[in-house]
Amino acid sequence: MKDLEIYVRDLEVGAVSQWLEGQLDQLELDDSQVDSVIKGTALFQGAGLRITLYPGAFGKRFTSLVMEGEALPWSSDLDCARSAWRSLDTEVRCSPGDWMEGDPVEDEKWWRLDHRGEHLVNWN
Repeated sequence: MKDLEIYVRDLEVGAVSQWLEGQLDQLELDDSQVDSVIKGTALFQGAGLRITLYPGAFGKRFTSLVMEGEALPWSSDLDCARSAWRSLDTEVRCSPGDWMEGDPVEDEKWWRLDHRGEHLVNWN
């Protein structure tokens, strides 16, 4: 199973489902409130996807969005973040892809996409 994970700053209610409706089939995601964990499903190329929103990530202002499935609409976290940023018009962050569970977080760089462009930055 593959996964994608991005972090969306100051996520507005309904924004994720509105963005993903154009990317996925049979989207079932109720993000009319974003103050607790939200789980949903969808299809992409006929394969099932699990979608989970985790609000309050990294100091409460970010919501983690995780998509898991055999087929995904983007080939990398960065491609997913680019699509999200274009649609949501708020800061989006993601891992550059080389971090593994257990690696020190303090040295990690993240992609930050916002009105200033795409930059590798420390989280804080």
